[in-house]
This record gives sequence, C-alpha cells and structure tokens, in this order.
Amino acid sequence: MRATTIHVAVYGAAGRMGQAILRAVSAEPRLHVSAALVRAGSELAGRTLREVHGAAAPDLEFADALDPDTPVDVLVDFSGAHAFDGALALALERRAAFVSGTTGLAEAQRRALDRAAADIAVLWASNFSLGVALLMRLARSAAQALPSWDCEIVEMHHRRKLDAPSGTALSLGEAVADGRGIALGACAVHGRSGRTGERPEGEIGFHALRGGDVVGEHMLVFAGPGERLELAHRATDREVFARGAVVAARWIAGQAPGAYSIDRILGEA
Repeated sequence: MRATTIHVAVYGAAGRMGQAILRAVSAEPRLHVSAALVRAGSELAGRTLREVHGAAAPDLEFADALDPDTPVDVLVDFSGAHAFDGALALALERRAAFVSGTTGLAEAQRRALDRAAADIAVLWASNFSLGVALLMRLARSAAQALPSWDCEIVEMHHRRKLDAPSGTALSLGEAVADGRGIALGACAVHGRSGRTGERPEGEIGFHALRGGDVVGEHMLVFAGPGERLELAHRATDREVFARGAVVAARWIAGQAPGAYSIDRILGEA
C-alpha cells in the first residue's frame, strides 16, 4: 500500500455530508484535504476550514472553483443530483479517481458514470456505511438461499430527505433481485393501498417512512411459511458514512480506471 499522501477534493463541502467528510479526511493521517468545493454564492466561500471546524482543521479556504494548480488524487462527491454532472466532469478533467454518494441520479447520469469508468477509477454507492455494504452482501445471499420467500424492504429517514425510497433501499432491492436472477424493474412495488389483491409471487416491496431526525434505517424482511427473517441496519450518526467514504478514497487512489463497488473495500477499514 502506498505511503504517500493522498490529496482529496471534497465536492459539496457545504452540506452535512460534505462537512462530515472534511472532518473525517482531516483526521486520516494519509489523506490531505486539497480543496473544499462549494456552490457559487455559498456563505462558506472564502472562509477557512479552521474557522468552521476549529484549530485542528486545515487553514484552507472553501472555494467555488478548483485552482488548476491544486493537486487532486481523489474527488469525493456528496453534492446532489443537480450538481453531480459538474463533479464528474471535474474528476474527468483532472483525471482524479471519483468517489460519489450522490443519490437520486437520472438514468443519463448513471450512463455518464459508466462511461467515465473507461478513463478514471469510479466508486459510486448509495450508502458508504460499511455495515450497509455487508447488509447488501447478506441480502444477496438470503435471496439466493430463500428464492420463494416474500421480500419487503422498509426504510426510514429524517423529514428533510428529498427522495423516496432511499437510494440504499433501491440498492438493497437490486441485491435481492440479483440474487434471484431477475430484474428489479420487473418485480418492484412501491407501497400498497386499497384492494390490492393477493401478493404476487416474486414481488419486492418498498416502503418509505419519513420523520424527525432519523439518520437512516433499513430493514429487509424475508417471509416464508411459518417463519420470518429480518436483516436490519440502523445508523445513529452520519459520521459512519463519512468514515466509509474515507476508506473508499484511501483504497481507490491509484487504482486503474474502472467501476468499483463498495463491496471491494470491506475489510479495509
């Protein structure tokens, strides 16, 4: 493993996840925050990380553009679907590895991410919790082992979350569908209401709850005759996502171009 410093630019640095990632990167000996990028007009632009995070933080200004002379090995993006295109374009321009946890992407943005993997190392995940990464693996295994059992996915997040179901819930659904060798689009059902009739065999149900300040909870239910299996993950602190993103940034630096999954970094923490 390389002993050299890894320069990390954080895109979407003004958001809650961006702030958490800045703190996590600053605390990692091998990583160095080379840029904290915010949108034009942000109230943080021109202020330093030290002003915002205290004396232990780097004396680096938040900026709305990346200086051409700033070294970047990895660009970490937690901006939002509206800003994702700019983040990916910047990573390609600088030939930097790209780590992104932005959810709610349009199909065209997903295709752009796939194309980018021909030129740079890309790791996109709907959730950077290492516990959730393991949950994805368990979901796929359970779906393979219990192919005839009904599967329902329930998620809950804070009241300010903009998309539903969560990207993580959809990724869990993809893992279940993959385990059963089917396409998620052909079997997904989002909520139920009224006289729905009997549950068709093979459905994967999604249910989204919103309220309070819940960081993130996901539960898979596999229900069979006379018994039920529940697999659940509950995050109580969004720092877990930041720590996972830092592990991903450390791992992906120097990797060859290609599309990588968060499953690859299990065991690297």
